[in-house]
Amino acid sequence: MSLFRILDIAGSAMSAQSVRLNATASNLANAESVSSSAETTYRARRPVFAAALDDAMQGGESASPGVQVKGIVESQAPLVREYNPNHPMADTDGFIYRSNVNQVEEMADMMSASRSYQTNVQVADTAKQMLLQTLRLGKG
Repeated sequence: MSLFRILDIAGSAMSAQSVRLNATASNLANAESVSSSAETTYRARRPVFAAALDDAMQGGESASPGVQVKGIVESQAPLVREYNPNHPMADTDGFIYRSNVNQVEEMADMMSASRSYQTNVQVADTAKQMLLQTLRLGKG
């Protein structure tokens, strides 16, 4: 595997972690949102990743393995239904619906995504340094 392919893999992983960080930021921004119905209430979102190795193996040398973002899914965790008849968004029965975002879980996910992103930056930097060293060997 060439060092250029390593850069492609690290780049795809950084892109995937960027999607993960954006989803986490969106979840945290909407954590305290309320709605008058369960259908319109914000639900936590999570990206779905897949290794692109199988696609690369079938495509030969031109395809590059890496990380693919297959999509974003909404959490199926139950919403928080709260009786608050004085709230302006309360339904006819006096209930409001709060998001199912767990802020502690989101912060842990954000730290994990940030660490993964940093690790892939280091992988790309190491590959770059190795390429530069290889070029210097030819000058000698």
